[in-house]
Amino acid sequence: MVARLIDEDPEGAYGYSKVALRLASRVAAVREAGGFAAYANQKYSEALAEFRAARRMTGNVELWPVMADCERGLGRPEKALDMAGAPEVHKLDKAGQVEMRLVAAGARRDMGQLDAAIVTLQSPELASHSVQPWTARLRYAYADALLAAGRQSEAREWFAKAVEADRDGSTDASDRLAELDGVEFVDALDENEGEGESGNGDAEQAGTERADDEGDSDAESPRRSDGED
Repeated sequence: MVARLIDEDPEGAYGYSKVALRLASRVAAVREAGGFAAYANQKYSEALAEFRAARRMTGNVELWPVMADCERGLGRPEKALDMAGAPEVHKLDKAGQVEMRLVAAGARRDMGQLDAAIVTLQSPELASHSVQPWTARLRYAYADALLAAGRQSEAREWFAKAVEADRDGSTDASDRLAELDGVEFVDALDENEGEGESGNGDAEQAGTERADDEGDSDAESPRRSDGED
């Protein structure tokens, strides 16, 4: 239930996770789910505690990147960077290592180190032409860092590359690219409603004018009396 709700209703997922934790706090999967529910609601201290508990139970390192991101959320980017250089990172699979790189780059940006963030994201995974589940987010993060550093033309190039890789719409790269190109989107529904209202107003005005004309015509034409032939 928590996993199904976490994207659509984070608060609801958090509520379910609290119930589950009361009933089965010694189950690693429950602790992990509770951590993600807390994380989705920006309760980073609580999330970190649950992730640590889950990791102690399983000995698994796959939660290492999200634990580091919790440190960022708690205002401790230096701790996140320490975790990015820890031996646990070498035990992560490729997806986990890319996630750790994203967290480390975010920590650099938190510390105002834009150039270092850009360098952190430069990697074989970024340069690869193959599209993997992490490709869109990695390219997006790189484009966003470039834009923050004032390198707009390069940022546009990488936002375009992120759009190419973002097959499920996991980022707003297309909107960012359009913004850089000066493209403005108009809601077609709102526009049609506006035209409809305008059309109704014109019709009402025309009807009023016709009524006025008829009234004027009646006033100008003398009525026949009963006695006229």
